[in-house]
This record gives sequence, C-alpha cells and structure tokens, in this order.
Amino acid sequence: MKRFLILIILLVPGHIILAQGFNHAIGIRGGLSSGFEYRIYTNDTNSYKFLLSTGDDRLQLHALKEFHQWDMFNFTDRLVFVYGAGIHAGFESWDEVHHKNNTSWYDTHSALIAGLDGLAGLEYIFYEAPVSIGFEVKPYFNFLGRDFFDVELFDFAFTVKYLF
Repeated sequence: MKRFLILIILLVPGHIILAQGFNHAIGIRGGLSSGFEYRIYTNDTNSYKFLLSTGDDRLQLHALKEFHQWDMFNFTDRLVFVYGAGIHAGFESWDEVHHKNNTSWYDTHSALIAGLDGLAGLEYIFYEAPVSIGFEVKPYFNFLGRDFFDVELFDFAFTVKYLF
C-alpha cells in the first residue's frame, strides 16, 4: 500500500503538468518583417498576436486576431495551421537623392505607415520544451507611407516561440 501511494504521488503531478495548457507565447520572427511577438491565447482555437517589427528602415506595431486549426493533419496533433488578419501602424524613413550642376545630395524623409495584415502559417509545438517553431506568410497592404498604396504579398518568416 505504501509503495502504491508513493507511485501515485510520483506519477500524478507529472501527468497534471503535461495536461495543463498554455495561455501566452513570446518569441521572435525572422523574415522580411523581423521582430518580437507576443501571443495571448483566449481558448484552444483563438489568439491575439502583437508583433513589433523592423525592416527596410521602418518600425511597425501589428495587432492580429489568429485562428488555430488543430485537427488538419492526421499524422500528428502537434502541427497546427494558423491563419488570421489584423492591422498595423508605424513609421518609415528613406533617402531621396538629388542631382544638380554636378552636385548630389540626400534628403531624408519619414512618413507614417498604416495598413492591413493577413496571416497563414504552420506551427509545430514541442510540449516537452514548451517551444514552438513555425513558418508563416504575412501579406500586408500599406495605405500610408512613402507610396500611398503599397502591397507586399510574400512576407515569409520563420518563428520560434516560448509557450507559458
């Protein structure tokens, strides 16, 4: 009886720890829009992502609503399809070159950026670690900035996140 109780005490806490989910994730994104991201899970199929990204002399804050499809792949329950949409705002700067009378000079300009984002990707979750790695595409449309209307359809990136 004593051995049985010791066995239960040793096995049950480990099972409870593995059964608990995660509510937050923090990570990095490496791609055209590289940066740091924070995710809040509202339930198993929904989350909100906040991304602070840089790239091409710009800084942006993104807010996205994400949906998680857990049962798309029969061979594993750790591979998740993630899709969603959101908005972004920030600023960008660029240099403009001028030439006149064998002289050239640069003018630096800056502008506000605002637009819409899309998101589609795959994440693999390592429950033992708790870490996830992913590959995603985040097309976006800028309505303000250097070009009044700018479209980027191929913003691919790798992500690594710590789940807690």
